[in-house]
Amino acid sequence: MTRSARAGRPQDVSDDTARRHRYLNGVGALLGGPANVIMQLSLPPVGRGVVESVVASGSYATRPAKRGRTTLTYLAVAMIGTDEDQAAYRAAVGTAHRQVRSGPHSPVRYNAFDPQLQLWVAACLYRGVLDTVNLLFGGMNEQDADDMYRDAARFGTTLQMPAELWPADRAAFDQYWDSMLGKLSFDDEVRTYLLNYVVELAAWRRGVQVAFGRANRFFTTGFLPQQFRDELGLPWSPRRQRVFEIVMRTLGRVLEVLPDAWRAQPFERYLDDMRERRAQGKNLI
Repeated sequence: MTRSARAGRPQDVSDDTARRHRYLNGVGALLGGPANVIMQLSLPPVGRGVVESVVASGSYATRPAKRGRTTLTYLAVAMIGTDEDQAAYRAAVGTAHRQVRSGPHSPVRYNAFDPQLQLWVAACLYRGVLDTVNLLFGGMNEQDADDMYRDAARFGTTLQMPAELWPADRAAFDQYWDSMLGKLSFDDEVRTYLLNYVVELAAWRRGVQVAFGRANRFFTTGFLPQQFRDELGLPWSPRRQRVFEIVMRTLGRVLEVLPDAWRAQPFERYLDDMRERRAQGKNLI
């Protein structure tokens, strides 16, 4: 494992939390997060659940900054939160998810509490972390890869996914992932939603679109496997792939010389914010 992937042990945490802490990378999450959202929504029940959701406060189309904060907080809780943190955030997310279920006119049936849908979301998050580590730092050794995979089950169990639903090992996960690829697609409404709000940042202020729009499109497309690019009609080329890999590896070298605590941001800040909000009795999402 690279030095950057071997982040030092934070103070006052368990050995398990210290191990999970080293997989956190704020830069990778910010750059690859939109692509991961697209991958999650490629499963039709998940995509329709987001597009049809009546929970406007958590929508990419109406509250993109809040949605981003909620997602990053969730990742922080799942990876470095305590059991108490997980329970509190699970309950908060559950309050919103109770409202996310298909209606009589929905083209597919869905329920946000469906553990199979949560398994897919967790699988995408694991793939996102794995891809980020590989792109930034050139991968990790087998033991560390196994440890990270086992820890990634928390992406599902921080929701309502039973722990036993997580594939037993990395080989089993690869079989699961391959079995899901034929089930993925975007209908016109979901495709338009993702292109407008996730790729083009249409819900953000004009200044944000001008400053970050092209970079967001580049990194989002770069992080996507080709199947997803094709489904959305996002152009890519071998030259762009080479540039993407060079940029990511260069960022990895920069991150290797930064203090460990810097790489954990904004996760630690969002986790602290969640704990403070909980202590004050405020809404967590």
